[in-house]
Amino acid sequence: MALRFAPAHQVDDVAHVVVDGGPIASTVLTLSHWPGSPTPLELLDDLSAQIAFHALRRPGLLDGIEVVTNNHFDQDGLASVFALVDPDTAVQHEAQLVDLARAGDFGTFDDRVSIRLAFVLAAWDDDERSPLDPELLAGPYPDRCGHLYAELVPRVPELLADVDALRPWWEHEDAHLEESLRAIDAGVVSITERPDLDLAVVTVPDGWAERTTTRFTVGRHDAVHPAAIASRTDRMRLAIVQAGRPRLECRYETWVMFRSRPVMLRPDLRLVAERLQDVDPDAGWVADPPRALTPRLRSSAESALAPDTWLAHVTASLAVAPPAWDPIDPSW
Repeated sequence: MALRFAPAHQVDDVAHVVVDGGPIASTVLTLSHWPGSPTPLELLDDLSAQIAFHALRRPGLLDGIEVVTNNHFDQDGLASVFALVDPDTAVQHEAQLVDLARAGDFGTFDDRVSIRLAFVLAAWDDDERSPLDPELLAGPYPDRCGHLYAELVPRVPELLADVDALRPWWEHEDAHLEESLRAIDAGVVSITERPDLDLAVVTVPDGWAERTTTRFTVGRHDAVHPAAIASRTDRMRLAIVQAGRPRLECRYETWVMFRSRPVMLRPDLRLVAERLQDVDPDAGWVADPPRALTPRLRSSAESALAPDTWLAHVTASLAVAPPAWDPIDPSW
C-alpha cells in the first residue's frame, strides 16, 4: 500500500507513520533508528531506510495508515519516505536506496554512485548551490523540509537513473573524497587503531588545508574528507591529528540504535576537554555534549601541545571515561 507524504507540522491531528525521527501524539507507527524510538524490535536495523523496507515486508503492518512524515530532510529520510510512498519502485532499487542512506548518515558506501547522490542532495539543500526554486528553500525550516520532500520524492527514480547528469553538484566534493582515499591508501595520511578504545588516530600532513565537506546535508570543514576516513576504519572515535589544531570526534553510528555489530558507548568529550584545558589553557578546548549527533572536541585557538602529547592526554582520558550516552535509553 502506497502512503502519501505530509510535512511534520501538518500531521498533529492525522494518524501517520513517522520515519527517521521521533513520534508525536498522532503517530501510530515509528520506523526510525533514532535513540529511544519505539520502533518494533523485530524491524530495527542500522538505518531508518532499512527499517522502512522491513516494514513493507510485514503483512498488515501499514493497513489503515495513509500518511508518512519526517521532520528533517536528509538522505536516510528521503530513502525512507520514498520506500513508503512508492514501494513498488523502491523495492526494485532497495540496495541503492539503503546505500544512499548509509552514505548520508554514516559516510560509508558500497557503490560510489551512492556517495555522489548524497553529495547532490546536500548541495540541493544548500541555499547557495541548490538548483531548486529559491521559494522552496525560503521560510521556516518546517516549511523548507516539507517542500524538499514534496519536490524530491517524485524525482528519486530520476536521481537514481543517471548520476552523471548531476555531476555539477557532486564533482568537486567527490574529487576531495578521491584525493583523501588515495592519500590514506598511499600512507600519506595514516590511520592507526586502538581497538581497546574504539579509536582511530588519523594523522594528517601539516600542509593540508581544510575544505568544505558535507555530512548529512550540512556543511563543515575537513582536510581529509570524512567519508574517506569512515571508509577506511570501523572505529567509532576519531582523533584527527594535525599540528596546531587536533580534534576528536564520535561517529554518528554511536548516536543511533546501531544493530549490525556492538559499538562502544560514547564518552563525554567535555571531560577530555577539561583535561586538555588544564595543560593547554590558551587553546580554549571545548566539546559538544554526548547527545550531539557527532560530538566534537576542538580548540578555539592553536594548540601548544605536540601531537604526541595531545594524543597521550586524549587516550589517557578515554581509557577511564565512563559511558555517557546509550541510544537504547537516551534519558541518562
